[in-house]
Amino acid sequence: MSALQRLRTLFQAARGDLDRRRQPRPAARAGTRVLIVDDSPTIVALLGKLLRQNGFQTLEAGNAEDGLALARTQRPDLIFLDIVLPAMNGFAALRVLRHDPRTVDIPVIMISGNAQATEQFYAQRIGADAFMKKPFSREEVFSRIESLLDAENSPRRRASMLRHAG
Repeated sequence: MSALQRLRTLFQAARGDLDRRRQPRPAARAGTRVLIVDDSPTIVALLGKLLRQNGFQTLEAGNAEDGLALARTQRPDLIFLDIVLPAMNGFAALRVLRHDPRTVDIPVIMISGNAQATEQFYAQRIGADAFMKKPFSREEVFSRIESLLDAENSPRRRASMLRHAG
């Protein structure tokens, strides 16, 4: 391949990338309620601000027990759940969410500062719908949310989407 052909290929790839960026991305419906469960006030503030700036309503908890209480009473549309929490950890909280009829259908995105593949596997095996490592980017947050949107732009668990599609 000549230098001119390589340059032309790079230009076409860049143009395609720009075209992709111009296309509207799916967005969750306005007012989608998201529960953030993390013991780091910085993470809660950062994620909360990012979500609110994009039309989400947020609920916040600094530990698993408070997060579970909010999930049961407020019925958020989506939960961001840290794995490492004081007292009850995120894995234990996820098990409780998946065994409670009031919360079983709420999609959960697990977050952790440890990007170990074993953590991701375990989280998904016990019912997480997505996994995101810290530190995260704006792009990662919205990519995880978009992966869970149904036809009405509401977050749904993958199993729920399959049930509703058939």
